[in-house]
Amino acid sequence: MRTTNPAVTANEFSLIESVPAAGPKINLPDVDRRHAPAYSRFVSLMKLFLPSLAALMIVMVAVWPYLKAKDARFQIGFSALKMGESEDPSMVNPRYIGTDNNRQTYSVTADLAKNLLQGDSAVDLEMPKADITMEDGSWVVLTADTGIYGRRAKTLDLAGAVNMFHDSGYEFRTAKAHIDLTKGIVFGTEPVQGQGPFGNLNAEGFRLIKSSQTIYFTGKSKLIFYPGLGNAEQ
Repeated sequence: MRTTNPAVTANEFSLIESVPAAGPKINLPDVDRRHAPAYSRFVSLMKLFLPSLAALMIVMVAVWPYLKAKDARFQIGFSALKMGESEDPSMVNPRYIGTDNNRQTYSVTADLAKNLLQGDSAVDLEMPKADITMEDGSWVVLTADTGIYGRRAKTLDLAGAVNMFHDSGYEFRTAKAHIDLTKGIVFGTEPVQGQGPFGNLNAEGFRLIKSSQTIYFTGKSKLIFYPGLGNAEQ
């Protein structure tokens, strides 16, 4: 006959009775309460970041057409864009670079360019400057108060205190001048005054042909020649 230890049996029953019917209980940390502040900060940051990112993308889409040159022979550079009341941007310190029919380089710069959203039409320039390389490597520079640059025709019309300089020491002044940048021709029909190593000159107009490296003076012309002046300055 098997005997039962009353002490062991009592202990076993006491252990069983001490365990709740629903099973053991484990206390876990309150995860949601602890991370709620961090989640709120994240949501607040996204509310600021996402609208800013959207605004930046809109600006890039609007400006991108002006940053990409369409013609491999013609490049446009600038320092800044300014929006006016008419929503037509002005280009500060623009620089137009290209080559003529003989692959000679020219450049047109200005303090300010306006009328930029008119497709292939003219661009208005303030204080324009044209640098033209001659066939022999010499250069001619023309400056003026205002100018109109023809995008499609690659022409430049200068007006107001037009000055033309040649690196050999010649300087001419007139009221207006027209430049065909692709053909390398510069001409004017307004009175012109000039000076250089030869002396002083007055004429009713002029025409510079880059291919022949010659300046022709048209209409009634007057030349005051100083013999030996060029040799004395050398």
